[in-house]
Amino acid sequence: MYGEDVLTGNWRRRKTVPEVDAEPDLVVEDADSGFCGAVVGFEFGAVVLEDRRGKRRNFPLEPAAFLLEGQVVTLRRPAAAKAAPQARRTASGSTALAGVRAQVAKASRIWVEGIHDAALVERIWGDDLRIEGVVVEPLDGIDDLAGAVREFRPAPGRRVGVLVDHLVPGSKESRIVAAVTDPDVLVTGHPYIDVWQAVKPERVGLRAWPVIPPGQPWKEGVCRAVGIAEPYEMWRRILGSVNSYKDVETPLINAMERLIDFVTEPATQDTP
Repeated sequence: MYGEDVLTGNWRRRKTVPEVDAEPDLVVEDADSGFCGAVVGFEFGAVVLEDRRGKRRNFPLEPAAFLLEGQVVTLRRPAAAKAAPQARRTASGSTALAGVRAQVAKASRIWVEGIHDAALVERIWGDDLRIEGVVVEPLDGIDDLAGAVREFRPAPGRRVGVLVDHLVPGSKESRIVAAVTDPDVLVTGHPYIDVWQAVKPERVGLRAWPVIPPGQPWKEGVCRAVGIAEPYEMWRRILGSVNSYKDVETPLINAMERLIDFVTEPATQDTP
C-alpha cells in the first residue's frame, strides 16, 4: 500500500540526472564519501577537487556521482574551447587582409636594379604591394638613374622609391645615388654585392656566401665556388629557398619597408 521501497534498486538512476560541466571553481560534493571541494582540474580521466583546507582528491566522472547544491548531478568534462583563429600573415610578416582585392596601379613606383631583385621583392612583399597598388619595375642597372628620374618626372603624387645593391660609402653606387636629389625620390639599399647575397646563406645550404676576388664577375664566381654550372640554376635554387622575410637579411627588409612607406604615404595615393 506504500508503493515501491525507496531503498531498493539503484536510487541514482531512478530519475533523469542533469549533466553539468565541471568548470573550474565549481563546488560539488562526492556523493559516496562526502568530500566537498572546488573543481581544479582533471587527471587520468578523473576530476580533481580541492577542499577549503587545500586537500585534493581525484574522483571518477561516474553517472550521478556528485551533489551540486544538494541535488544529484553527473559531472562531465567541458568540451575543449576552440582555439581562436590565428591571423594569417603575408610573406612580409604583415597581417593578411581577407577579401581585399589588388588595387589599380597608382602613379608611384618602386624601382629595383634587375629581374632577380624584382622576383625576390615579389616573393616577400608582393601581397602588400598589390593591395597598395604599387608596381615594382626593374631598371637593368642604375648607371643612368638620374636620367630615368628626369624622364619619370616625380611629383608629390608620383613618387619613386629605388632599391640599390651594394649601397655603401665610397662605392660606385653611392656616387650615382648622390646625383639624385629630387624630394619625391627616395633611394635606399643594402650593403650586399648582389641581391643574391641578401638571402641568408644557410637557406641555400651554405655556411656563408663565397668570397669572390675583386675584378671577377660575382655571380659566376659564386657558381664556380659552389659547383653549379649556370647562374640561372643558382638563382632558381636561391629563390626557391625564400618563403618569407625570415629568409633574408635585415638590411634588405629595412630598405624595402622604408621604400613602401615612402611611396604609399597619403599624399602619394593619387592616380596618374
